[in-house]
Amino acid sequence: MDVLNLFGYAGAFIIGISLGLIGGGGSILAVPVLAYLFSINEKVATAYSLFIVGASALLGGIKQHFKGYVDWRTALVFGIPAIIGVSVVRHYVVPALPDVIFTFGNYKFTRRMAMFGLFAILMIPAAFSMLKNTKTKTVTGKVKYNYPLILIEGLLVGGITGLIGAGGGFLIIPALVILANVEMKVAVATSLIIIAFKSLMGFFLGDALTMDINWDFLLLFTLLSFIGIFLGSFLSNFVDGSKLKKGFGYFIFVMAFFIFYMEFLTPHI
Repeated sequence: MDVLNLFGYAGAFIIGISLGLIGGGGSILAVPVLAYLFSINEKVATAYSLFIVGASALLGGIKQHFKGYVDWRTALVFGIPAIIGVSVVRHYVVPALPDVIFTFGNYKFTRRMAMFGLFAILMIPAAFSMLKNTKTKTVTGKVKYNYPLILIEGLLVGGITGLIGAGGGFLIIPALVILANVEMKVAVATSLIIIAFKSLMGFFLGDALTMDINWDFLLLFTLLSFIGIFLGSFLSNFVDGSKLKKGFGYFIFVMAFFIFYMEFLTPHI
């Protein structure tokens, strides 16, 4: 085991701590940790990230369920189209993408550049979502569903999740508030269940059927993240999570530019 691998396993632990401390965001680091510290290619890195993100979100969602914050009907309404979107992308679209998508003279735009480039772009709004002060919405009526827009949003978010291997909570939470009139605290909790099921279903209905999975590595990485989550949850009793959340938001900005630099500004052999 080399030094980068050791940093990678430490990264798994840090991902869990950040999830436990601030309640989200940490799983977005799974793809860069897998890609740059373990040298895993883009298809496998995004696949493993789906499992890690899904398992971590499921753990958090179960905790929120016992607190009474999860709206299961809303999770089902939003989750079904998201599961369809991510499963189709992981089973059919990603395996069909060529190594080189197009060439322009001597320039080659690869599948890796497309997937990681989109990932870096979407890290920017994710970072902004962590920097802004979230205000609790006061609900003046019962939950109402805009089914056509929910279907479109679910398929879109599911497809994006399938391509980049991240949960997309920063897209799901506003959709729950706007399209279903859900209170913010309930939206955050319910989004964890949606992320869990669409990520895990996308992995098992897509990647687990189309590629060889290194289960020993994947389960060890996920276990380290879980240990970090429990430690982070304990530390959250003594640490101001709001300040950490803003600091983590700035860190995500840095990671986004790092990914862009690595994929587009450095030569690949």
